[in-house]
Formats: sequence, structure tokens, C-alpha cells
Amino acid sequence: MNCKGAIFDMDGLLFDTERVFQQTWQEIAKEHDIVLDDTFIKTVMGTSGERLCQVIEDYYHVDNASGLVEDCMKRVRDKLAVHVPMKDGVFEVLDFFKQKNVKMAVASSSRIEQIEANLKISEIRDYFAAVVSGTEVSNGKPEPDIFLYAAEKIGCSPKECYVFEDSENGIKAGHAAGCVTVMVPDLIEASEEIIPYCSMVCSSLLDFFNELC
Repeated sequence: MNCKGAIFDMDGLLFDTERVFQQTWQEIAKEHDIVLDDTFIKTVMGTSGERLCQVIEDYYHVDNASGLVEDCMKRVRDKLAVHVPMKDGVFEVLDFFKQKNVKMAVASSSRIEQIEANLKISEIRDYFAAVVSGTEVSNGKPEPDIFLYAAEKIGCSPKECYVFEDSENGIKAGHAAGCVTVMVPDLIEASEEIIPYCSMVCSSLLDFFNELC
């Protein structure tokens, strides 16, 4: 796989922040006397915009989820302003691609302000030629919009781009975009259903780096 571009998800992939989101959703659920069933994590991961609101409305039994979504995002911002935990292998992979002149982008369902803040706090912003938020495209993951836009912004054909994702929604989006999909599972292991959508499955970014080298 000789790709000219590499597009990275953020939460649960570059940073161990998916746990922060899930813990926060659980906090809010407890405050509203709601018990989230086991399917919530898989369903909500990688979503944004209208799809995220629909998921929250379904699981929290509300007609309009915008207030709950805003509450969750604010709590997560406050937590990440203190510390953004990095995943294993991030620097190794970014340095490798930089040396090989592979153009890199971040494509995350999070808001652009949160993406930029996390990248700057962790001192990896300069690796990326482009940063794309789910709020900038019409359809969120699992639709391919965000990865098509990210590939366009770094001047690469989607089929020449790696997409690194931890969520099944993200992998489906990358596959639909025609990218080379690398799944690095975070909170949920790769299911039998998602395997056909993956070009590779790695236990960590460090595992992917070791495969290349």
C-alpha cells in the first residue's frame, strides 16, 4: 500500500478521548435517571450533527437532543482543557509519514475548535496539512463526505489515502470514500461485520508502524 495521503480520526484514535465522551454521556444519563444499554457505545461512536442528535434522542428518550449534546460537549471541553491523553504510536506514525512526504489530515466528528485545541495542546498540529470537522460536511459518518473532503484538501485521490479509524461508523465512511481503511479498535473490538470494510486491523498505531517498518 503506497499511499500519498493519510487521514486520521481523532477521538479514540490519536487521543484516548473517546473514553472521556463515553464517561460524560454516562454522567448525563445518570443525572436523568437513564440506563444506557450496551449498544449505545457502538451506535454513538463517530457520529456528529443530525445523526448524533438522533442517537441521543433515541437513547435518552427526548424530542430534541441539542441541549444534551451541548452539555456533553462543554463538559468534555472542560476536561480536555486540562489534559489530552495520547494514544500509543502517534508520534512514530506521524514522523514516519512526514519523512516519506505523505500528506496528512485530521477528519473528526468533533467541532473544529475542539480538534484544533487538542492538536495544539498535544503539540502535533504542525504535522497536518488540513483539519476537517464533521460540522463542515452535509452528512456525518458512516457517510463518506468527511473523508472525501479531507482528501480533496490535501490534494490526494481518496484511493491514495489511508484512513485511520477506531469506530465502525468511521471505517464504513472511509470504505465508502474508496480509501485504504486501517481500523485501530479502541473501546470496541472489530466485529465480524466490519472486517470486510477494513484493509488492515491493528491493535494500535504502534502496531501499524511496526508493520510498515
